[in-house]
Amino acid sequence: MRAARFEILCEVEPATEPDLSHVRDQIEAMGELTTAFLIPDNHIGRATVSSIAVAHEVAEMGGRAIACLNARDRNLLGFRRDLLTARAYGVEQFLFVYGDRPTSGARTGQLTVRSMLEELRTFPATFEPSTGRPFRAGVSAGPGPLPEWKRGADFLFAQVRFSLDDLLEWRAGIAFDGPVYAGVMVVPSAGMARKIGADIPQLAVPKEWIDAIERDPSAGVALACDLVEAIRGSGAFDGVHLIPVSRYREVATRLEPRA
Repeated sequence: MRAARFEILCEVEPATEPDLSHVRDQIEAMGELTTAFLIPDNHIGRATVSSIAVAHEVAEMGGRAIACLNARDRNLLGFRRDLLTARAYGVEQFLFVYGDRPTSGARTGQLTVRSMLEELRTFPATFEPSTGRPFRAGVSAGPGPLPEWKRGADFLFAQVRFSLDDLLEWRAGIAFDGPVYAGVMVVPSAGMARKIGADIPQLAVPKEWIDAIERDPSAGVALACDLVEAIRGSGAFDGVHLIPVSRYREVATRLEPRA
């Protein structure tokens, strides 16, 4: 099911201090071309300002937001608290993830993405009393077949890839009745590219990308933006999950808003 228009869902760099000025800068810079902002939840295992609170801030600035919630940091009671908080703040969309390995503490071990999705569908606060509008929740999809239970999600985020051919090959094997978004990441430096590959082998950055970025530090922005446009032109996806990292101003300049 294709969206009415190609959507750009932009992931923001989360606040690790009690100061949202950097988040606001990103919203202002990317607002004209972004359909919605994805707000990470204790990103890469570090404590950050609540994704629900930041999603509410995005709404206050006139934008749409998807709040990421991970299974790692919460038990069932904490998850229900988050759903109540989200309803009180008017936050209606989520991305449920398992969560990276924490830098301190341990996983709660009580929830999974599957159990969060099941709880969302039955929790009384799921429906807004005055409108009857339900929460919407998406999940991520890695390589290989899509598990049957993930078909119950409202939208799907594909794993970051660096090749249109790889994305199209994966998409051809996925049957999903809802929007599907391709993952695209700006690689800010050759050093970061090598670190990504070492830490997460399935996200290894192609050698040709690394070589281009070594020659020209701005190449990571150009390569990512060109991939976004190639995905748009393919018609195979409803949009992209774009991760601009620190290069959001350059990305905003290069990707012009479209009607």
